[in-house]
Amino acid sequence: MTREPSTPITPNSGSAGTKRRRFIVLCPHFAPDIAPTGRVMTQLVDEWVALGHEVHVITALPWYRDHRVEQGWRGRLVRRERTAWGSITRVHPFPAKSKSNLVARAFAFMLFSSIAGICALIVGRPNSRLVVGRPNSRRARVDAVIAMSPPLTLGIVGWLAAVGRRTRLIFNVQDVFPDAVIKTGAVKSRVLISLASRLERFTYQRASAVAVLSSDLQRNVRAKLPVGFADRVHVIENFVNTQRVAPLDRHTTYRRELGLGDEVVVMYAGNVGFSQSLDTLIAAARRLPQISFVINGAGAALAHVKDLSRDLANVHFGDYQPEVRLAEVLASADIHVVPLRAGLAEVSVPSKTYSILAAGRCVVAAVDRGTQIERLITQANAGVCVQPDDVDALVSALADLANDATRRTTLGSNGRTFIERHPSARHAAESYVRLVPDSLSDS
Repeated sequence: MTREPSTPITPNSGSAGTKRRRFIVLCPHFAPDIAPTGRVMTQLVDEWVALGHEVHVITALPWYRDHRVEQGWRGRLVRRERTAWGSITRVHPFPAKSKSNLVARAFAFMLFSSIAGICALIVGRPNSRLVVGRPNSRRARVDAVIAMSPPLTLGIVGWLAAVGRRTRLIFNVQDVFPDAVIKTGAVKSRVLISLASRLERFTYQRASAVAVLSSDLQRNVRAKLPVGFADRVHVIENFVNTQRVAPLDRHTTYRRELGLGDEVVVMYAGNVGFSQSLDTLIAAARRLPQISFVINGAGAALAHVKDLSRDLANVHFGDYQPEVRLAEVLASADIHVVPLRAGLAEVSVPSKTYSILAAGRCVVAAVDRGTQIERLITQANAGVCVQPDDVDALVSALADLANDATRRTTLGSNGRTFIERHPSARHAAESYVRLVPDSLSDS
């Protein structure tokens, strides 16, 4: 099946003072896939193209929604779309049948990453001949390979591709692995932890630049590097498209689809995993029967969460919705919850927080004190922060906001105002371009 390019942007000739770059981007998700990291990378590519750069994206076939390759994309191991600004190469992700099967998922990541790495050695050349380390012509010159983690394996193949293309690796770290899975207890094997940690440090040291989402993540990564490498770690925060995600009336079609009326609605929207501490949210729902709670998403912990709430009439479940409905989904709630288990806010920055602020809704964040999400919400004056895994504190915060519509509106409005002034996708894209010195450009 042939599809139109996912980001149909006409490239310009480059902004004033900016030389035209050629990037190879390795990422696990890209539009039309609905994963949050895919949304981030799609917007970055949009901006690089708008700035006049050439981009070759290597990603997975769309699979995030149901954890299997979507209809219309099956039947081929690799698909390539030529675009006006470069190309998109999509590789089969080999999704494991169960998201909780970490061994199967690790094997799938390695297989996907290996094929993606081979594609990175070939893509963007004037012909299909592969000559590792010796570009076929000046047009084959690449200014940077930008690889996104997780999965961590993309960092290694990104470095190998950078070596093969005689260029540099820029490593985009969305979540610090393996720290995140270690803190949740998902991985306990000392051998696997040691192997993953060595792989992590190896990649950091081979990257010309490591881009992280917050100062918390920056400290984490710098602590794992020799002193002389510290200046390679840069903070480039995530962002949200405030045009696509804007405040809407709370009485949405989606709210009606879920069978909800005019009552106060608390929502968790995103990946339903074991790092999100959704047990705490269900415990709060049990103590606040007058409030409707919505879990919107899917993931490894979904069956567990449904089992915990099977006797609760005020807990509702909704599946992932198309990108065009994101603003509507977020508007359907009066209060959004961003919960992370203790210790995880130091290694992860949920990008959903930016979208919630853009939607003009207040937030209750159950996160570690002094971390990026708490700072963001406090600076925006857009919600309440409580200690993670503390049911009493979560219940108190939700009950207070549920009983004060005026405060909810004020906090939501504060968040929207703040995020409109926050660095945009264009700022982030330009920050990545600045990581590549002019001397490497082929323009």
